[in-house]
Amino acid sequence: MRLSGWRFRHASRRAWAVQDVDLRVEPGERVLLTGPSGAGKSTLLHALAGVLGPDAGDAEGELTVDGRPAREARARTAIVFQDPDSQLVMTRAGDDVAFGLENTGTPPALIWPAVDRALAEVGFPFGRDRATAALSGGQKQRLVLAGALAGRPGLLLLDEPTAQLDPDGAAMVRDAVTRAMADRGTTLVVVDHDADSWLPLVDRVVELRPGGGTVDQPAGWRPAPLRMPVRSRHAPGEVLLRAERAGYTHRGSVVPALPPTDVVLPAGRTLAVTGPNGTGKSTLALLLAGLRGPTTGRVVAGPRLTAGLRRPDRPPHRWPADELVRRTGTVFQHPEHQFLTGRVRDELALGPLRAGSGDDAAHRRADELLERLGLAALAEANPFTLSGGQQRRLSVATALATRPSLVVLDEPTFGQDRDTWAELVALLAKQQDDDRALVLVTHDVAVVTALADDVLDLRPSGDPVAA
Repeated sequence: MRLSGWRFRHASRRAWAVQDVDLRVEPGERVLLTGPSGAGKSTLLHALAGVLGPDAGDAEGELTVDGRPAREARARTAIVFQDPDSQLVMTRAGDDVAFGLENTGTPPALIWPAVDRALAEVGFPFGRDRATAALSGGQKQRLVLAGALAGRPGLLLLDEPTAQLDPDGAAMVRDAVTRAMADRGTTLVVVDHDADSWLPLVDRVVELRPGGGTVDQPAGWRPAPLRMPVRSRHAPGEVLLRAERAGYTHRGSVVPALPPTDVVLPAGRTLAVTGPNGTGKSTLALLLAGLRGPTTGRVVAGPRLTAGLRRPDRPPHRWPADELVRRTGTVFQHPEHQFLTGRVRDELALGPLRAGSGDDAAHRRADELLERLGLAALAEANPFTLSGGQQRRLSVATALATRPSLVVLDEPTFGQDRDTWAELVALLAKQQDDDRALVLVTHDVAVVTALADDVLDLRPSGDPVAA
């Protein structure tokens, strides 16, 4: 693949997302693409995959794959996007992996052996008949990767392929990619902010500069160490929320998505919820945030959260939306699921406005968070045009905008470079020190080290382990 003087601007934006890229990758090379959050790494991968059509924006310069325009080389190119839901097209796991093989004309007799091999390579824990709607985010990520590997592509593009995976699952994915590329028949370009884990597996590290251009990092390069926040540790405050044997089973299922679980959330403390994919971490987050009611057990709010409620005897999932937003902030696993407006600044002002703030106060709060999280230059942008890392920071900011007493965050550090990670984690540490309770659902070991006072490790056996 080759890029010369290439740049791209999204249709709804004035600024170039990527510019002045000169890059040549030889067949069989393995390249780790780094750069700050928002530098355009995902945009570049989409362009190489040939999925940026003429309506997506303006492109200039040269970009070729196998000497042809990227759209003409799509049959030999596979990409794994940041959001696995955007790539799932079938209702059963095996059919989803087979879909790409059928589209490229693979003989029927070879399709199912290739499907089974790809599922095994990525450590997919279920059979072909598993419903894709029943999978966790990390399980979906493995399934999408299996679909990409099944056809043995000539160019494999991976955008944060391990960000939603537990450590064992992430290692298995890297091993699967390594095995698939052992004969050097596939060229790899991978974007992953966990650069350390990929360094032994790649030939080159290329940094994409936000101001334009690329830089090849020298041999022996390593990313800068993470900057940990300074925290003021103190004793637990009053209990804000308690889950008592709270569990959840989806309608029609005989297996609980979350077995009965006990949780206590005191003010000024952070609980990290960890464990393998598919053990109910995101489901627990929804119960604690009051966005879903448990099917077993109960969730009980303490006096600080129920103060001022018209019906303080009701559980959080039955509170009116305007009351819930004042008390609890939520960051979903997929940030785009919670955006409601067409402008970043309006998105941040929406919560305070719903909670009763005046227009001036709401927008002052929005501007404060925009500046703190490096999003001020994007205040007028549509939230859906931001990079994955920028969307994640915006979703965290919206959760904090109403200054809630309880904040529940699902994978809050996804897609962050080292600087934005440090700023985000420092902001969350400030919430703890201001006597709020935080719940972090995460596979990010560093954020657990930086913030967690308590750890709840959910296990496949259904027996949570408190650490």
